[in-house]
Amino acid sequence: MNVTGIIFTNDATMGELTNKRTSGSIPFGGRYRQIDWALSNMTCAGIRHIGVISRHSYQSLMHHIGDGEEWGLELEEGGLEFLTPYASATNYLYRGKLESIYNAMDFLEYSDNDGDDLVVMSDSAILANVDLADVIRSHVASGKHVTVVTKAGIANGEKKLDLALKLDDNGEVADMVVDFAAAEDYVASMDIFVLSKARLISWVKEMVARDKYHMDRDLVMGGWRRGQIGINVYQFAGTALYNESVEEYFANSLSLIDKETRHDIFNGNHPVYTKVRDRVPTYYGEKCDIENCLIADGCMLEGEVEDSVLFRQVSIEEGAEVENCIIMNDSVVGAGAELKYVILDKNVTVTPGAKLIGTKKNPIVVKRGETV
Repeated sequence: MNVTGIIFTNDATMGELTNKRTSGSIPFGGRYRQIDWALSNMTCAGIRHIGVISRHSYQSLMHHIGDGEEWGLELEEGGLEFLTPYASATNYLYRGKLESIYNAMDFLEYSDNDGDDLVVMSDSAILANVDLADVIRSHVASGKHVTVVTKAGIANGEKKLDLALKLDDNGEVADMVVDFAAAEDYVASMDIFVLSKARLISWVKEMVARDKYHMDRDLVMGGWRRGQIGINVYQFAGTALYNESVEEYFANSLSLIDKETRHDIFNGNHPVYTKVRDRVPTYYGEKCDIENCLIADGCMLEGEVEDSVLFRQVSIEEGAEVENCIIMNDSVVGAGAELKYVILDKNVTVTPGAKLIGTKKNPIVVKRGETV
């Protein structure tokens, strides 16, 4: 059985964090990018033909992935391919994933379609260590048209979900809603779908011809409500981090300080691979005070840091106080500065004595390359 992978990278808008990059290339966890989880899940399941769909601002993503060597892929036909359906019009009004697939149809039609060929589609804004080989086995065994990977405990009546499903006692779909803050008895889609390649090609062409562009609303829920598409639900039991807002990204980043969460997201079913960038070990100064932090290599630490995540080559100068912060690569916090509930993007300089105080729900975000 041949399996093709498709990863969407532009489906979360997170202010300054996605101003000049896709959601897939947002740094996460000290040394990773968000797309690393989707790529690693697929390659560890033996998927070797993967298309990465990016609508705009994908230069950073391409630089990170490179030739795909870290994931055992090659950047050529039959391996890893970047699909840019709107490369000539970055301000084009985006209407949905089905339209993106339609405009990149050559990728799916590249090879002859065997009746057993499958497509696994994933998003890069939801991070989880998923055994996709087990998901594929569940899909085949179910005999259903589409498998949706879901997570319990996300729906809470407040968070707006792209797709939420209510299951009966037998695990079958009893109800389905889209773009709605579903109640706690619903399970949330993780934006991972498995279906036949031949069916996907046929459905996408028909849907777009009928002016329908949305994966969740038009294909999955619409087909299910019409009784034309059978839905298999795969209930994921591990940790799933929904980074669909700045608040969620901030909270989920700091959750990695917890050992159990960190172990589950990085080492659950398989390793999470990323671009290799070797740096010297982190330097801990004589007067530094570091407590309950996740720290990458290459840092220079001479101040106080608590409950924070530091990426590579971050400098915290003497007398600086950093608490509940996320500080990305090559940023510098000057002597005597005070930071609480702050996200510093890459290459930010905080001048000596500066004070930045955000809140847990509204962290201050300083964009890449700024001096404050």
